[in-house]
Amino acid sequence: GPEWVLIKGGHLPGEPADLLFDGEREHRFTARRHDNRHTHGTGCTLASAIASNLALGEDVPTAVSKAKQYVTGAIAAGFPLGTGIGPVDHAWQLRRR
Repeated sequence: GPEWVLIKGGHLPGEPADLLFDGEREHRFTARRHDNRHTHGTGCTLASAIASNLALGEDVPTAVSKAKQYVTGAIAAGFPLGTGIGPVDHAWQLRRR
């Protein structure tokens, strides 16, 4: 089976907290909840950001931590597109400057 498991908690009430577990140690990642309904793509974005950080040589807990920070910023900058729930803003760090 897998060496690591990440359980996302963003859809639960309260503080968004994700839990990473390797069979022995658990790591908890929390973030401020943003009042923004435009959250389409959070799961795919998180997975891609984790994979990108791993490809850059980060260990698993660091890769997840950095990805969580990135996704939290992307949610905060999410925008309306069409009539439904809009996407997160993948380029939020570039526009922030």
